[in-house]
Amino acid sequence: MSAFLWTRPDTPAHTSLLLAHGAGAPMDSTFMEKLATALVLQGVAVARFEFSYMAGRRTGGSKRPPPRADKLISEFQTALQTILTETEGPLLIGGKSMGGRVAAMLGGGGSLPGRVKGICCYGYPFHPTGKPDADWRMAPIEDAKRPVLILQGERDPFGNRAELDEIKLPDHVSLSYLEDGNHDFGPRGRSPATLDGNIAAAAKATANFAHRL
Repeated sequence: MSAFLWTRPDTPAHTSLLLAHGAGAPMDSTFMEKLATALVLQGVAVARFEFSYMAGRRTGGSKRPPPRADKLISEFQTALQTILTETEGPLLIGGKSMGGRVAAMLGGGGSLPGRVKGICCYGYPFHPTGKPDADWRMAPIEDAKRPVLILQGERDPFGNRAELDEIKLPDHVSLSYLEDGNHDFGPRGRSPATLDGNIAAAAKATANFAHRL
């Protein structure tokens, strides 16, 4: 696991978010930078970290695919234990795509600290990209022992709005759509929506979620 990359508001934060990256892009990718910046404007302090396979790429390590998501739970747990000693007040855990899935898996464990109030998934990978007929990855969010917020682009190939409208999510799972967004929340050029606007909407939904908990 890498060191934390903190993004903090100028005034005291009402909530801290421990945020993991997706399968293929690091913690300082454009999406992660934009999301952290938008969250700070909503009063949320963000601590980003990298799983060891991704951190290893920075020093010339292999660019092999990441391990299975369940193999990363212990690394997320280690990051959480460290953050608990460095912060006060309520915490959220979450991540982009795969990172959100791992956060939800961690949230289903029996020893989640009480300070962790909820789980945030930014582009949840409900199924393999473009394959809605494959097995859906519902167990992590169904089994989570904390409220879950999912921010999903309407056109996300890992689970779009038309597909998700056909299923029933558990009562502890909230789903918020980003207008015409893809997996990284970006809309098409002809759309009135914008990437920055969608990321700002996701950040505001996160802050509202934190206030409700």
